[in-house]
Amino acid sequence: MTRRQTNRWVGIGFDAWSLGFEASAVIGLRALKIAQGGAAGQAEAERMVSEKVDAAMALQARALTGGLGVTPASATARTIAHYRRKVRANRRRLSKV
Repeated sequence: MTRRQTNRWVGIGFDAWSLGFEASAVIGLRALKIAQGGAAGQAEAERMVSEKVDAAMALQARALTGGLGVTPASATARTIAHYRRKVRANRRRLSKV
């Protein structure tokens, strides 16, 4: 492995760590909203499931059309970026008072 490839994977590792950190925040925020119950809690639970299915299907479509690139590093980086966009949007939405 060349130095450039090693550095690429270090960046990908950091991005994966960041995704995990943000995802844990979203899990906590969603759990609070769902635990409050009511129509808002029910809507959040339903939204959570549909968003996961939609995100997975969109990623699969990108993979099948070559949108993730041709190398393992590019596919990994683009997959993480795909999910980070979704998670970041949910964190912002759920953090609003």
